[in-house]
Amino acid sequence: MKTHHYIFISTVLFVILFYNESIGLNLGILGICYLVFTIIKTPGRNHSKIFLLLFVTSILSSLAFAWFVDFASFLALILSLLLLSFKAKNKRMKSLFLLPVFVVNVFTFFCRVFSLDEWLPKQNTSELWKKIFAFVMIPLILVTVFFGIYSVGSSHFADIFKDVELDVNLFQIFALGALGFFIAFNYFNFAVEKFLYKQNCLLSNNFQEKHKTPKPTYSFLDLNTERLSGIISLISLNVLLIFFIITYNYEQFYEIVKTPNQLSEETHERVNAVILSIMMAILVIMFYFKSNFNFDPEAGLLKIFAKIWLLLNAVLIFSAILKNTEYISNYGFTYKRLGVYAFLLLSLIGLTLTFIKIQYRKTNAFLFNSMSWSFYGIILVCSFVNWGGVITSQNMKRKDFAVNYHLNSINFSEKQLLKYAEDHNDTLLKNKISERAREHQSATFLSQKLYYKTLR
Repeated sequence: MKTHHYIFISTVLFVILFYNESIGLNLGILGICYLVFTIIKTPGRNHSKIFLLLFVTSILSSLAFAWFVDFASFLALILSLLLLSFKAKNKRMKSLFLLPVFVVNVFTFFCRVFSLDEWLPKQNTSELWKKIFAFVMIPLILVTVFFGIYSVGSSHFADIFKDVELDVNLFQIFALGALGFFIAFNYFNFAVEKFLYKQNCLLSNNFQEKHKTPKPTYSFLDLNTERLSGIISLISLNVLLIFFIITYNYEQFYEIVKTPNQLSEETHERVNAVILSIMMAILVIMFYFKSNFNFDPEAGLLKIFAKIWLLLNAVLIFSAILKNTEYISNYGFTYKRLGVYAFLLLSLIGLTLTFIKIQYRKTNAFLFNSMSWSFYGIILVCSFVNWGGVITSQNMKRKDFAVNYHLNSINFSEKQLLKYAEDHNDTLLKNKISERAREHQSATFLSQKLYYKTLR
């Protein structure tokens, strides 16, 4: 099949799956159809290891969305499919170009869709019109004429079609068709601008030969002066960070116990400060090790102090993790408190990748390339886990377990709440959960959330 076949088939599928339906199982099915079309359409030479891995993660994220139908699984599904399509067409292009490529394609859609010669097959127009006239127009005219004749000659024949009403929402079909075509066209027929191809080499993970010769960053500073400036700066930052870690931990673990609201506010402020500190630390390292000092034989001391600074920042992250853990042990799990772990984990990954950059002389682009995949991995893992169930099951062990909060504000907690209701003989809670489950289970097949099919 050609590209236009995949676009039109996907458009029809979109209309069939979403007509008179809400988002649910249908999007998971559409995702699987898209990835099957993609692997069939993609030539074997582009079936790289990353492409095949993305094919598997696309299947898993489609199933995760069909199960939960939540934001995390939706984001994982969209990222998986976009990355799969991107790597199917450009296996050597860096994933960081994914966002600009698809943003540009969205804004240039109307220009590209009317360039019919670029995506529709070239064929003899006169022959096409002959077939349309012979196979469509003539039969339609004949049927219309004879229908009129037979209707005049027989009232019963006319009455057969008199009360026939098509219960079809034409506006909805048109809107779904337009949206489905827009999505399919940009997915199967996206274009990568030439200037992006030219910039791809700038995102290489390794330095080119011309960058391996040590030279000063600025014309008014010689190499020795710049190197000494870096050493002094990193020594100063290390001393400053040591004092900050001491005061940070003292404030967290030795000050007078405060109210829950004060503790919550301070915890989030300090975690934000830690994350900002890590980001700034990585930017400073990127500045000094963008090219010159990676290959400077006299930059050993600079590298040592840079690694010490990374290690101290890692200590700061673990302090924040301990404080968040203490906060959870005192006041229970929430989505935000679990989100703090995710951000701190990404920060720790960033520090690790920065250490690898220095140790193995990688470019700054290596950090961005690797962190983009790390972010995707975190989103993917989050989409597979029922965090609402985790939060509820852990908080159920607490004496101050807030039933209404978990019933109304925590998603997919019904299984755990049913168990809680049975253990505490809470008939009212059990009835509320059962009623909610029946509402979800009564949805049409394509609008189902498979999670609720497992509730009994």
